[in-house]
Amino acid sequence: MRYVLTAEVGARFAVITLGHVTREYPNKPEHVLEGPQDAATPSALHPVFHGSFDWHSCVHGYWLLARVLRRFPDGPQAPAIRDLFDRQLVPDKIAGECAYLARPSARGFKRPYGWAWLLKLADELSHLPEPRWSRTIAPLAETFAQRFRDFLPIAPYPVRVGTHFNTAFGLRMAADYAEGTGDAALSALLLNTAEAWYGKDRDCPAWGEPGGDDFQSSALIEAECMRRLLPPERFLPWFDDFLPRLAAREPATLFRPAAATDRSDGKIAHLDGLNLSRAWCFRALASALPPVDPRGAVMMQAADAHLDASLSHLIDDYMGEHWLATFALLALEA
Repeated sequence: MRYVLTAEVGARFAVITLGHVTREYPNKPEHVLEGPQDAATPSALHPVFHGSFDWHSCVHGYWLLARVLRRFPDGPQAPAIRDLFDRQLVPDKIAGECAYLARPSARGFKRPYGWAWLLKLADELSHLPEPRWSRTIAPLAETFAQRFRDFLPIAPYPVRVGTHFNTAFGLRMAADYAEGTGDAALSALLLNTAEAWYGKDRDCPAWGEPGGDDFQSSALIEAECMRRLLPPERFLPWFDDFLPRLAAREPATLFRPAAATDRSDGKIAHLDGLNLSRAWCFRALASALPPVDPRGAVMMQAADAHLDASLSHLIDDYMGEHWLATFALLALEA
């Protein structure tokens, strides 16, 4: 395999991420003003996750750091990561994050992308030998888990775009938290929702990909969602029907890496993320196939092509630097 996560690569990703998770500005808040008293700085609104240009990127930056710490506990950045977590993942600051969510105008805050990443972070922290961070973040994680429980039963349709609003991504990432906490009811809700939304999808044309600001493939993340939630004996027949011509590299648009023509433009910079997230999905999906299945090699080659296009551009500009390493890590570990 050409691209793997090594201790050196993990350290590089950690250095990048430590450089922005506490960087408050520039900042793009997703904040509704209920009155003049709500005009506040990012760190006043979000005591923990006020860096990385936006709240959700900060959350998954913390996930990256937790993952690197778990994989390489003696790595050169491990002391800095532990120090950050000791300073930030403390009860009063988590209480501040929870208080923000209690505002009536925050009902849909970061749905579902930020919800999913916070649960993914909580799951990762639960695997570290230091239990204090996991215990501390638990109330915030439960708040978002409850939002999934409240929202999914009233959501009649999926959202299939290639950006933050994609619901397949939300279900897929939340599944790790539900499994890790042993929440069988939440796991069942995620599975039942995925089947209702995507279970009858057939012969996906991927005709809208890539959009000009996509950072996810709506086709591949749907498949990855179903891979994660369905048992193998049900996933493989569904996958055969959903993308029936993968062995012939069809739909062709999925196999052509996107071109990020101006990485200082935040929306165009999303296209590097598309390449990295496609690589993640291609690799994860290939791992679910029997070893003799020719689609596996085709998808692994496609993953390498997408990594070739964007892995060297993680820090070209802050518009990508504040988040791309997370998707690079997902791809390398898939």
